[in-house]
Amino acid sequence: MLRGQDPRSPRRWRRPVVAGLGLGLAASLLAACGGSGGTTLTWYINPDNGGQDAVAKNCSTDDYTIKTQVLPQDAGQQRVQLARRLAAKDSGIDIMSIDPPYTAEFANAGFLAPFPESMQDALREQSFDGATKAATWQDKIVVAPLWSNVQVLWYRKSFVQKAGIDMSKPVTWDQIIKAASANGGKVAVQANKYEGYSVWINALISGAGGELASNTSRGDDATIDVSSQAGKDAAKVVAELARSKAAPADLSVSQEGQAGATFGSDQGAFLVNWTYIWTNYDETQPEVKKDLGYAPYPETVAGDGSTTTSRPPYGGIGIGVSKYSDHVEDAIEATACITKPTNQGVNAELTGNMPASAAGYDYKPLKKIYPQDLLDLWQRSLDRAAPRTVTPYWSDISGALQSTWHPPSAVNPDTTPEKSAQFIRDVLKQKKLL
Repeated sequence: MLRGQDPRSPRRWRRPVVAGLGLGLAASLLAACGGSGGTTLTWYINPDNGGQDAVAKNCSTDDYTIKTQVLPQDAGQQRVQLARRLAAKDSGIDIMSIDPPYTAEFANAGFLAPFPESMQDALREQSFDGATKAATWQDKIVVAPLWSNVQVLWYRKSFVQKAGIDMSKPVTWDQIIKAASANGGKVAVQANKYEGYSVWINALISGAGGELASNTSRGDDATIDVSSQAGKDAAKVVAELARSKAAPADLSVSQEGQAGATFGSDQGAFLVNWTYIWTNYDETQPEVKKDLGYAPYPETVAGDGSTTTSRPPYGGIGIGVSKYSDHVEDAIEATACITKPTNQGVNAELTGNMPASAAGYDYKPLKKIYPQDLLDLWQRSLDRAAPRTVTPYWSDISGALQSTWHPPSAVNPDTTPEKSAQFIRDVLKQKKLL
């Protein structure tokens, strides 16, 4: 998740594509990291600022060199490119960076080489709980978590001072929308018809105590829960923002970049976005950086005021090994190196995509870039984060959700959740097409 990732592809398959490491393991797998030579392992990465390239160099050995190939910016297109080649049993992919919502789909299709039990145990011990859940399918860790992204509430200090809001206490969406509306500010979100909008809706529903779908082991017979009271509470937030003075003019086409630009404007007040925002304005708008504050993600419904009930979005990247690689054992060894906490820290330093483990947060250069209370906030937020539904049918669910909740100005709490739930069911049962 994704710092600017997650937009969906215009078309996808009707069904899932085909109908810190323990010391002993680390020593055996990582001893040679740092050299070069021998076999070439090809790692398909998502675009970044050089973090994955640096890690690839760190993990090349005398036995193999890791070469990177960059996937499209659009996460949906990343899925399409990888899945088509894997479905054709293309041996040219050894290692791949996989967006969390597609992990179950790839695993269910049989595209991923299994990790040894000892490596799975080490990854469970090393990784945040949310990262482990997002990397698990049918009780097996099928990808190795590299980074875990989470959204928080960013705010302009000058604005909240003017509006008189105490940001040391949990705030609700209703509070920040009303504060922005009354004081000439904007609330920036991701509400274009793309994956980022599904991320927001999922977080709103989870924050109200619900979920998009349950019983996902039943495949296309999963229980669709969007029409619950939590779904209605989520729809109220979307509708309230869309109809308020706090709505940006580009709300219906806003992605991470547009939301960041709105926040950096004279009307910037509040923003929900990923961890990279802390360094986003360093070079271009230092005055915004100086005015940048942060707090837990807003609550969908008000809690008791002592601890937040919010469930912020979870994103990240897991590293998978292709079943069709000619070098599976080397690729698994390389994956163990790629995802060790030190390399998670290296990647975070260069990209702003934060580690998938608490040990990764101990990487010293990170403490020179980020305030300790912000690092602490991200880790607390990861403990509460709401991953998207783990199912091979996520692309269908997400696409149907977007179709029925977009544009935000058309969302009606009394009708949209039920309409959405029925459309998702119809899409899963092939009664309707996206």
